[in-house]
Amino acid sequence: MWLFAMFDLPVGTKEERKEATRFRVFLLSQGFFRLQWSVYAKHFTSEEGAAGVRGRVRGALPDRGHVRLLLVTDRQFGKMESFIGRKQHGNEPPPEQLLLF
Repeated sequence: MWLFAMFDLPVGTKEERKEATRFRVFLLSQGFFRLQWSVYAKHFTSEEGAAGVRGRVRGALPDRGHVRLLLVTDRQFGKMESFIGRKQHGNEPPPEQLLLF
């Protein structure tokens, strides 16, 4: 599963810029990585695994702005098309999972 955090936050004042930066730093601290300027993603092994992080993101939401959280399967993520200019670019692979027997 992939959890996306997509957002548009106001940055017109110094305080708004600080709050937007705080939110981006929070996402990074939770293991998200930046796909695009205001689109961050994190991989989970299951929907249940994402529930705790979703709750923490909800708790860290800025007072203003627009934030969306979207959970997609690995298969759906794999169907995404990525381009840099007109050249197609591969998607990020899911992280390696540690298997214990």
